Amino acid sequence: MSADELTRHQEAFAAEAAEVRDRADWEALRVRWIGRKQGIVRSLLAQLKDVPKEEKRDFGQGVNRLKGTVEARLAELDEELSRTERSLAQEAAAVDVTLPGRHPHLGTLHPVNLVTQHIVDIFIGLGYSVAEGPEVEDDFHNFEALNFPQDHPARDTQDTLFLEDGRLLRTHTSPVQIRTMLKRQPPIRVICPGRVYRHDNDLRHSPMFHQVEGLAVGEGISLGDLKGTLEAFIHRLFSPDTGVRLRPSYFPFTEPSAEVDITCPFCRGDGCQTCSGTGWMEILGAGMVDPRVLENCNIDPSIYSGFAFGLGIDRVAMIRYGIPNIRMLFDNDERLLHQVRI
Repeated sequence: MSADELTRHQEAFAAEAAEVRDRADWEALRVRWIGRKQGIVRSLLAQLKDVPKEEKRDFGQGVNRLKGTVEARLAELDEELSRTERSLAQEAAAVDVTLPGRHPHLGTLHPVNLVTQHIVDIFIGLGYSVAEGPEVEDDFHNFEALNFPQDHPARDTQDTLFLEDGRLLRTHTSPVQIRTMLKRQPPIRVICPGRVYRHDNDLRHSPMFHQVEGLAVGEGISLGDLKGTLEAFIHRLFSPDTGVRLRPSYFPFTEPSAEVDITCPFCRGDGCQTCSGTGWMEILGAGMVDPRVLENCNIDPSIYSGFAFGLGIDRVAMIRYGIPNIRMLFDNDERLLHQVRI
């Protein structure tokens, strides 16, 4: 290679090296000049076999000097870029001590837990205690002791989730009431919150949901005591001006039985789409404990009487926090938790 050719290549490389601004430019320059397949220096070395014998020495020395110049300059650029990259990384990782401190991410209770806690607090204030029981139950505690006839629809697989061993996932927390009465003699005042399971799934129902049931058994307990207890509970759960009414109904384990309505919390009784224009919303079921249920638990119905009630906690949470779809309670969406936090 002549001196003029060497100079031209060195000047061309210097001009291209001066345009390098980042790592991508450096890599492109390296590949163009000393790349293994199409690099300029490699191409020049490949031409050595075609150079006349008397010129091979000068040509080879010129290519080697060019290669040395290219590699030295690439090493310099590599070091410069590395220093710049390290500096930028340090700046990105630096802590600005003038910024306000970061607040810790606080957890919050689930809406169902909030409502459950509130209901429990209300009844503890009324002199009740909390009772719990297994979620996997047998037929006796879930149906038989509660006066469900053998042909009742709740005993069918279309309503109840049965296990292979003949047991079932409890369909209500009433079995806890049965277990309590079998273990204790009156007076009894308990509430039984917990998960229950039914073969049901739509916008307002879930195969797994939450209930709280209450039971009071003692001497001289009347329907008036039930109504007074429910009014006190509902006024504390919603508001003191919430209306309460009892409509005759039927449950296998209570007699007489009633559906309990409250004035619609959305329209305050004026009538809206949510309450179908009636101004009322069903909130729970209740009634006087059937004497046969007391007998099944070895409690003498000629001496003792009692009342029971139950409501869906998920439904109360939906009403209280304006949740339109019950599935939102089980989606684990953190935004919902922050929306209802207290």
